[in-house]
Amino acid sequence: MANYPDIFRGFLDKGIPAQEIKPRENILTFNAWKALGRTVKKGEHGVKVFTFVKATNKETGEEYSRPHATTVFHISQTNPLN
Repeated sequence: MANYPDIFRGFLDKGIPAQEIKPRENILTFNAWKALGRTVKKGEHGVKVFTFVKATNKETGEEYSRPHATTVFHISQTNPLN
């Protein structure tokens, strides 16, 4: 939820109405859209967000979370896969 303000601002700036911005419903990553049978249209630019991913320390084997930047896209920026 920490990314919601950036997501709303980014997609509002792209001309997408606020009522059509639904993070985790119609705002997803490239790979999430692909898994749902959609592809991002060529030339589309998404909105950068930060998340945390699990990582493992190679020396100790201890797991930890590290920040990771990713890009999310609105469903209007995608097409169904053929």
